[in-house]
Order: sequence, then C-alpha cells, then structure tokens
Amino acid sequence: MSKPVLASYCTTFLKPEMLHIYRQVSSLRKFETFVITKERRSEDRFPFEEVEIHGKVRSNFIRRFWLKYIKKEPPIVYRGEYRILEQALEKRSADMMHVYFGHTGVHLLPFIKRWDRPVVVSFHGMDVQPREDQPGYVDRLRDLLQTLPMVMARSESLKQRLIDLGCDEGKIRLNRTGIPMEGYPVIERPLPEGGKWRLIQACRMVEKKGLDDTLHVFAELLKSYPKAMLTLAGDGPLMERTEQLARELGITGQVEFPGFLDSEQLRDLYHQAHIFIHPSRITADQNQEGIPNAMLEAMATGLPVVATLHGGIPEAVKQGETGLLVEERDRDGLLEQVRKLIDDDAVRQEMGRAAAASMRAEFEHGAQIARLESYYRELLDTWEKGHGGE
Repeated sequence: MSKPVLASYCTTFLKPEMLHIYRQVSSLRKFETFVITKERRSEDRFPFEEVEIHGKVRSNFIRRFWLKYIKKEPPIVYRGEYRILEQALEKRSADMMHVYFGHTGVHLLPFIKRWDRPVVVSFHGMDVQPREDQPGYVDRLRDLLQTLPMVMARSESLKQRLIDLGCDEGKIRLNRTGIPMEGYPVIERPLPEGGKWRLIQACRMVEKKGLDDTLHVFAELLKSYPKAMLTLAGDGPLMERTEQLARELGITGQVEFPGFLDSEQLRDLYHQAHIFIHPSRITADQNQEGIPNAMLEAMATGLPVVATLHGGIPEAVKQGETGLLVEERDRDGLLEQVRKLIDDDAVRQEMGRAAAASMRAEFEHGAQIARLESYYRELLDTWEKGHGGE
C-alpha cells in the first residue's frame, strides 16, 4: 500500500534558524512528503531533494486586470500564485498539505478555502501577533482558524492564544519540537577552576529574546565573579545594538559573539557552559515565544536554565526542578537565580540531570514525529469519512 502524499509548504526553505522544521520534514516515515517554497536557502545546511520552487509568477496583464477588477479575486489568484500552487499539488498527487506559520496560512487562505483536500497550519510564536501594516489581518487570521479542519501549536500558551482568537479547542493539536537526543549527550560539569563560570544564550537576535536583560544581569554578576564569561550565540537584526550595549557596559572582554552556529558547534558550547540563560518577554506588538529550541537542546545536555515565565517556557522548564523562572523583565530576579545556581553546586548539578531526563521523556525526536504522523493520519481519515471516502 502506497504512503499518503503530504505537501509541506514553507515560504522560505529554509532560514538558518529553522532547523526544527527541517528535522520535522526530513524525518517523516509513514508519509511521503515534498516541499513547496518560494525561495530555497541554506541548501548545504538543509539538503532535501523533493522541493518544488515557485518564485515570482508571470501573469498576462489582461487576465490579471480581469481577475483583479472584474472578478474581484484576491491577490493570490490574480497574481497567478494560486494556479502555480494548484499545479504543483496536482503533479505530485498530494493528499493533504501542512502549511508552516500562521501568517503564511493567512496568505494562502483563498486557496485553502477552495482546495478539495485537507490543510493543517502550524503556529510557532510570532505568527499569532497582530500586524499593524496589514489592515484586517486579525480578521483574516480568525477566518483561517474557522476554516481549517486542524490547527497545530508549539505550546500550550500558543494554544490558548489561538482559542482566544476564536479557534475551536477541539481542532488544536500540540506539535512539540523534537530533539534528536543522540546529538546532545549528557555530561557532568565540574566546578570551574578559578571562578571561570560560563553562561550561554543561543537565539535569534530579536527583541523578544531579552538580550539587553541578559547583558545587564551579566554585568552585575561580574562584580562578584570577575572571571565569568557569557556567550551570546546567534544573529539577527539586533546584533549590532547588542554588541554596542556590551561596549557601553564595559564588558566586551567577557562576552563572546560567535554568530550563527550549526548544531554541533552549539552542542560543544553547551558542554562548556554551566548555565543557560534566556529572559524572553512579550513585545509591544504581542510577539511571543513558543518553546525556544536552543533551550531544549541545552537542557538535553544537562544544562540548568534561568529564564522567564513567558510563552511556552514554563511548559519545558519545571520551576525548581530543571531550572529557575522569574517574571519577565525582572533583572534583579534573574541575577538572584543565576547566583543561586553558582553558589549551590548540588542544586545546579541536580537540576542539570533533571533537565536532561525531562527532555528525553517529553521532547524526544522520534516520539514527536510519531505523534505528528498520527495527527496527519487523523486529519486524512476524518476528511475522507466526511467526503464519502473519496
């Protein structure tokens, strides 16, 4: 019996920080999948053969005018993208489609409403925020949530946000990030010689990651532990501003900015570190975390976490067991918790062991892929029953 065919739609396949999506798409076993994308990036980092690329679509001016002004069709139709997408799905005989990110789902809503096969959209964090530059976006997002037969969320907090937007709770499934544990072995970390404590934060350099809080907390920590080091791994729009803040605080000699690293390089840094710090916070435009992937990888190696009560973080970090959590933007609280882990070797070691065990119990990659494929099967079976077994 042939496997069902799944189309995985991702506007860019893939940005460097989208390793979690690559792991998911490339690990399916019970479904055949191919990727539809507008732009192929990082091909050496994320090799995948079955990719359909459709970039800028050429369209006949007269046809476009007729569709736009006479038929009043949406942009996805009059710009020709609808037809290209339909052809790609027909060519591959797709049984269903998984659209990554809610804003992409909103863009594809006219297609989703007309296609005669089931579609699921997964939400990851920033895609639940309002978009002031797109009038009516929230209304279209609500329409999407009403239209879809199934919705996936990376965390319970995102699930609640979707419910608040009007999504039927019964159609939401948790789609956790899976971590390949063999790539993140657990190690015991001895006390550092001469007080050379190492803290690490790995993330995209954006506002919701709280990088300025990390630097201010670390600057205060250096007053008690002058040989400590902080690594801020990653890249993004706030890189220059973050480096400037380190200079203003006079701590550039103790802060490393290695840029964007691959998973093996990050693993090595996790093994060298003693604490993972991640003071996420919600932004003015309501951008929030799901569950940070780098945090899960760090915990898998046995790193205890000091972070905030934000988004999906409390779903992965058990307060007082695998890490310590404070309210968003509480720099004094963050500093106190970092000091607590540094000053109590037994607590730090026990939290690290508990973090590694928790990751293996709740975020193991194979188990999460099996759960994802069970959702696909559920959606396909329900759809076919509702459409006469077609």
